[in-house]
This record gives sequence, C-alpha cells and structure tokens, in this order.
Amino acid sequence: MPAEGTGFIASVGRIVRTTAFKLSAVYLMMFVFFAVFVLGYLAWNTRRLLDAQITETIETEINSLAAQSRQGDIRRLTAIIERRGRQLGSFIYLLVDNKGDSVTGNAILHVPALDQRPGWIEAEFNWPDEADDRKRLAKIRVFLLQSGLRLFVGRDLEERARLELSIRRARGWSLLMVLLLGGFGAWFVTKRVLGRVDAIAASSARIMDGNLSERLPVSNTNDEFDRLAGHLNQMLDRIGELMDGLRELSDNVAHDLRTPLTRLRNGAEETLRKATSLEESREGLERAIAESDGLIRVFEAILMIARAETGNLATSLKDVSLEEIASSIAELYEPLAEEAGMPLRLALEPGLCVRANRELLGRALANLVDNALKYGASTAVGASEIMITGRKIDGMIELSVSDRGAGIPEDDRERVMERFVRLDRSRAKPGFGLGLSLVAAIAKLHGGQMRLEDNAPGLRAVLVLPAASGNDPGDEKA
Repeated sequence: MPAEGTGFIASVGRIVRTTAFKLSAVYLMMFVFFAVFVLGYLAWNTRRLLDAQITETIETEINSLAAQSRQGDIRRLTAIIERRGRQLGSFIYLLVDNKGDSVTGNAILHVPALDQRPGWIEAEFNWPDEADDRKRLAKIRVFLLQSGLRLFVGRDLEERARLELSIRRARGWSLLMVLLLGGFGAWFVTKRVLGRVDAIAASSARIMDGNLSERLPVSNTNDEFDRLAGHLNQMLDRIGELMDGLRELSDNVAHDLRTPLTRLRNGAEETLRKATSLEESREGLERAIAESDGLIRVFEAILMIARAETGNLATSLKDVSLEEIASSIAELYEPLAEEAGMPLRLALEPGLCVRANRELLGRALANLVDNALKYGASTAVGASEIMITGRKIDGMIELSVSDRGAGIPEDDRERVMERFVRLDRSRAKPGFGLGLSLVAAIAKLHGGQMRLEDNAPGLRAVLVLPAASGNDPGDEKA
C-alpha cells in the first residue's frame, strides 16, 4: 500500500508540474474570478432592485396616509392604519404622538421613536404576537405629520434576507461546481496532453537508441501535436535520406577510388623498381601527378556537391546574364568540339537573366557540355552536334544541352544523377560518375531542377532555373 500511495503521489506531482496543467489552472482561476465578479454583481443588482421596489411601495403608501392626515381627521387616519395593519402581508405601521406614546400600529419598534428624524431608517421590530427576542429587520420611512404626530411606515426585510441567502448558497454551489468541473477538465486535458508527449518521448528514445526507422506517432486529428510530429517525421525522413546517401557515398568512394589509388601506388612502385635513369623517374612522377590531379578533382567535386546540397552558397546568388555564361563556356569547349567532329552551337533568347552563382552555374553548364562531348558522338555521318539553348517559360528559364549520341534509357535517367553512377560498365570513358549529380545539386541550390529528356536521337539535359527579378544584369557584368 505505501508503494501504491507513493506511486499515486508521484503521478499527481508529475501532472501538476506539466505546462498544460499550469495553463489550465491559470485559466480556471481567471474563470473563477470572473464568475465571482458576475455572481457578486448579480446579487448586488438584485438587492438594489428589491430595495428600490420596497422604497417605491413605502413611498406610495405613506403619501396616501399623509393625504388623509392633511384633511385633519386623525380618527379617520387611525382607522385606516388599523384596518390596513390587520391585512395579511401588510406594511409596518406605527403612529406616535409628540410624547413618544403609540397611538396605533401593528408592530413594536425596538428603537426610541422620538429619536428618529424624518427620513429612511433600518430598525429592528417584532409583531405583537411574537416574543420580544424574535427580532426582525425592517426598512422604515419616518414622516412628520402637520399635527406633530410621527408616522412610521415600513416593510419587513425578511424576504430580502431569504433571497440574499439563496443567492449566496447558489453562488457557493456554483463556484464549487466550477472548481470541481474545472479541476477535472484540467486533469483530463493534462492527462491527454501528457499521454501524447509520453508517446513522442518514447518514440524519440527508440530513435536515439538506433532505430532510425521509428517515427513519431500521429493521431490524424491535425492538431498542434500532429503538425509537430509531421514536421519532425519529415526531418527524420530527410536525415534518413542523408544517412543513406552518406553510406552509399562511402561505399561508392571506396569502390570507385580503389582502382585509381591502386594504379597510383603500383605506378610509383614500378617507377621506383624499374627506373634506371632520371628521364624514366620523371615520367613515373608525371604519371603519379596526373593520377593525383584526377583524385583531387574527384574530391573537389564531392565537396562542391555537399556544399551545394546544404545551401551554404545561397548568399552568393546574384543576377547574371545567361548569354554571357553560355558564350564563355562555348568559347572554352569549341576547339575540343571541333576536334571531336561535333560542332557546338548556341540558340538563346536575348536578355535571359537568372539569379545564380556565376561560378557554380558555369561549372554545371561545363559539366553538361563535357558529358555531351564524351557520350554524344553519333554513328550517322554529319549528324553529331552539341546544341546549347535557352528560353523563358512561365517565369522560369530552361537552359538545355543536347547531343545526338546514344542517349540514356528512360529507366536510368533518375539513377544516373546519383553519385558515382556510371552506365559505362567497362569504364572505357574517363570519369567517376559525379558530373550529372553535381549539376543536379547546383540546380537544387538555385531553387530549380534538372531533368533528362530524349532528344530523338541523343540526350537533352535541361536545367530549369527561376528567372531573375530584373532583366538588367549590367551590375554583374561590370
């Protein structure tokens, strides 16, 4: 039993310490305060209205008796008071002479009559057939007649006292019910909120223990907890994708870089073993440097992809001329294209301007052109060419590089944009499968996307980028 009591106390303490319970308690106290105010105002206003009604009836009655008094007939006034005093639920009447003696009346006042000035008083009294210790409270109007007599007319306040007692009891019971129902509501809300929080905490603990497939529970009520859990689940999905990408990247790096590293080591070992002259040693070192440069370019590409995917370069975006970038890339690759027998042509709409990082966008376009030079050769005589086009569609700019090569099967177009993915199983062409993944990452950094389309024949690589807000890239050119 002590253990159960301790557990119950701990559970209650845990509920009391929650933010939900504290907020519920604050709202409950505010509601109680306003309930007390409203009920108090209701009681005060009820008493005021009742007093006004009593005052009005007494004024009417005393004006009627004063009119009888002004006619000078005291006997007639006395008879009227005696007759009205015998009626059920009548007023309190008392007529007193200038010596303080009672002339007539139906009540006994417990205050000196001559000491009461004309006006309103509240005094104790009792009816003649009641014991003296059974005192009542009355509201009385004291009126001085022309004959020097004092006329007391009032009403018993017992009904008002009973009404006030009923209001106080109703107010007490109402506040008690508010506290009980409010306390139960606070406990229920806190228990429900605490259950949701506990479920989220339990799922979070399992995730921290290594179960990365675990997700926070969602009750499908679309409340704030569901929205929070939904956003956290999306974050966990993104983290899972990044972790999968990191594992895949590690596997691909280990697999694809093993061959060039082995070739670099074997070449250095062979030079060290076989070189008999300074010229042979120099040639071996040059081959090692070339292999090292290739590896450095790979790691630079991986680093640039990572920086682009994290968005660290977003602050360097400026309005740049697409025609200027495309012209510089075409000028750079035109000799290589002519040598490969694939003319490089430009077809851009005038005045195209994008919000971009000049270096990254140039790198992306260069990668697409380089990829077209490697794989865009056509078997048909005179059909090989590389076309760089640009146009504006619905506020977006499409920059594309197309060739007349074998193209890429539709099923492989999404996969080929992943890191270290190469469709050339024989590895006959140079490269590590990072070019298209880098272009896709750069497009994502700029708020756009990359897609691969059939050029019938050949491949058409399209960069879709948001157009710049202005059309004048003059500042960037300067």
